[in-house]
Amino acid sequence: MVFIVILIASFLLQMVLPWWIIVVISFATCGLIGKTAKISLWSPFFAILLLWLGMALFKSIPNQHLLASRVAEMLGVKVWWMVLIVSTLLGAFVAAISGICGYHFRKAVLSKNTNA
Repeated sequence: MVFIVILIASFLLQMVLPWWIIVVISFATCGLIGKTAKISLWSPFFAILLLWLGMALFKSIPNQHLLASRVAEMLGVKVWWMVLIVSTLLGAFVAAISGICGYHFRKAVLSKNTNA
């Protein structure tokens, strides 16, 4: 459930908002409906990995990876798919950290309320 919510919300909101909206979406989703820490870590990771990989390929394949190849040359690597791997892993890592933070934030707030 967390995977699908993050995937759909990120897809829709990234059309009009900056890339870092994945942080807010992952934090809020895992904070509200994340059942375990494992789900809150891996669901955002794989949702954003799949979304960004799919969108990058969707944008890059029609132009024979021209822009990706030029960016790869600017970064000092010779192959376009290395830029694709680095960018998708970076986005997935950011989403995973945000998701686990949202889960632990909820746990901290709930434990504070039960102790009071």
